[in-house]
Order: sequence, then structure tokens, then C-alpha cells
Amino acid sequence: MPTIFSKIIAKEIPATIVYQDELVTAFKDINPSAPVHILIVPNKEIASTNDVQPEDEHIMGHLFTVAKQVAKEQGVAESGYRLIINNGSDSGQEVFHLHMHLIGGRKLGPLVHKAD
Repeated sequence: MPTIFSKIIAKEIPATIVYQDELVTAFKDINPSAPVHILIVPNKEIASTNDVQPEDEHIMGHLFTVAKQVAKEQGVAESGYRLIINNGSDSGQEVFHLHMHLIGGRKLGPLVHKAD
């Protein structure tokens, strides 16, 4: 069953796409956590990092090179940005189509809080 991200990639539903090629698509998050919040997703439907196969290595590496390019284009490459890939429900993954969050444009603070 196609995910919402697959529909964005196919341009079946609207999104502000900032980058797209044959392997990945990057678009603005509709509920941003910071001034810059871009989702970078493989065009191939991969549910989570647990589902990455050896033949997907090129796609996974490409996510990072696209992140570098998008960060520069969005003006956060020099000041800093965070890349997050959630895996599974405990991590907060809501859409089960692997995706990388590129977040920046302000000081982000600690990534996780220490356990009690």
C-alpha cells in the first residue's frame, strides 16, 4: 500500500519539494520543528532502517549527499543542522517509509534527555 510519502514523490498530493532525482525526494515538513525542517526520503518504499537491504546502500548514501546539498541551499550548512532517522514506534516514527529529517535554523538543544 503506498505511503503518503510515495504519493508526494509521485506528485499525487501537493508538497513543497526542494529536491528530487531518480533516487530521493526532499520536501518541507508540514509540521516543522524548526525554521528549516526538510524530509528526505528514498523514492523506493523502504519501511524502516530494519528493512534496508544490501542493494539499497547506494540510496542510503545518497540520502546523506542530498542532505548536505539541501542544507547548503536552505542556508543552514555553516550554522549547523541535525539529521534524524527514526526507526519504529518507540522512536517516534509515524510514517513507515524510511525518511531523514533535516532540521536547523535555530539552536536545537540536546537530542535526547537522560533517563530518570
